[in-house]
Amino acid sequence: MTNIRDIAKIAGVGVSTVSRVINNHPDVKEKTRERVLEIIKENNYIPNNSARNLKKNNTNNIGVLIKGVFNPFFSEILDVISKEISKAGYSMILEHHDYLSDDEISNVISMVKEKRLQGIICLGGNFTNIENEDFENIEVPVILTSVNHKYRKECKKFSSVCIDNDEAAYSAIKYLIEGGHKNIAIILGEENDHGIGYLRERGYLRALADNNISFNEKYRILGHYDYNGAYEAMNNLLDNNNNITAIFAISDIMAVGCAKAITDRGLRIGKDISIIGFDGMDISKFYTPSITTVIQPKSNMAKISVDLLLKLINKKTENKHILLQTELVKRESSNYLKK
Repeated sequence: MTNIRDIAKIAGVGVSTVSRVINNHPDVKEKTRERVLEIIKENNYIPNNSARNLKKNNTNNIGVLIKGVFNPFFSEILDVISKEISKAGYSMILEHHDYLSDDEISNVISMVKEKRLQGIICLGGNFTNIENEDFENIEVPVILTSVNHKYRKECKKFSSVCIDNDEAAYSAIKYLIEGGHKNIAIILGEENDHGIGYLRERGYLRALADNNISFNEKYRILGHYDYNGAYEAMNNLLDNNNNITAIFAISDIMAVGCAKAITDRGLRIGKDISIIGFDGMDISKFYTPSITTVIQPKSNMAKISVDLLLKLINKKTENKHILLQTELVKRESSNYLKK
């Protein structure tokens, strides 16, 4: 489906110029205006003239747009967000979209317009290449929570509450390397994950390179963010690589799947093969043996997101970009290699 960015690209102008044409602003050259309108017509683009309709209204609705609704990590964050919104006297409206949807801004605009929202929290999603002008037609506060990018101060049209996924993964791999591990595998979610998976893999690769360890493509497997997917992928990995001494799973769910595959083969977790997960979900603590993991401050992330959104709604603050700290919690699943 054609969106405003497509029209801008075809016309060779900025998104803001297309927006001004759509809204009949006078400060556009006539030739440019005619060109943009012609392209809009040729592509059957229905302009989202909803900028005026996106203004605050008298509802008490706050939207939460979630990408990957079946992600248990997001479920834990969502529970806190829901309680905080309710406590503040607002109603939460939840929508989700799948991993195949990549037009994040259009999803936000549609939800704000259709649900008449006071503000919106986007939980997850690929917002890597966004710019201030992408938010010109959204006149309610937007918070991007746990998404795949660190934003700078010049991004003034929206707020974000995130962690440094790259650096957190780097620290986890560095810990394994300091423990004597060199044959370290990584289990990712999807092949074309341009979100947090990409950043966590980048941290993994950077740590290997900084320690003069060559990356082995065979050590890179996909678990589809699923217990069964991780279990099968880990079994396949071990069938063909018996020299693996550690694996970094970019989610705790996949870490558990890997752990099951290891124990089912008669291998000892933390002795024969070390495991590190990511997210700090409860299952990592209560699994036996307990799993070393990178803990994200889930509750804090949720509370800060809602608090910031409410302050923006009431014009008590400006947009901010908040980067929260993670913690590598060392448990029984990881150990130093015996020399």
